[in-house]
Amino acid sequence: MPARVRRRIGFTIIELLTVVMIIGILSTVAITKFGNSKRRAYVTAMKSDLRGLATTAESRFTTDDSYTAVVAPPASDGVILTFTGTTSGWSATATHVGVPGVECTMAAGSSLPANAPGEAVCQ
Repeated sequence: MPARVRRRIGFTIIELLTVVMIIGILSTVAITKFGNSKRRAYVTAMKSDLRGLATTAESRFTTDDSYTAVVAPPASDGVILTFTGTTSGWSATATHVGVPGVECTMAAGSSLPANAPGEAVCQ
């Protein structure tokens, strides 16, 4: 009687566990990269809104010779803009609900200290 050859059907438990581990590692890397991309997008939105606010403030200054009457333009979704204007300078901050603890600031004008940021700086 010849020996019966057993034909293997399906996968072993080791092969299945290996595939599950590989999928887990790849999803961890993808989620981490997605989280960093989302944070960078929020910070970019804050900087963009501050630049738009700077344009609005400087346009208003050319007509009124003062920054006191500047009204902040509508911000991007989730961005909160705060503007403080004087007759000869202004400062603004932007925060985003998606990145707590990060604040971007920008300022311009002759009444501000020398170290005031002339472009959007986030911390």
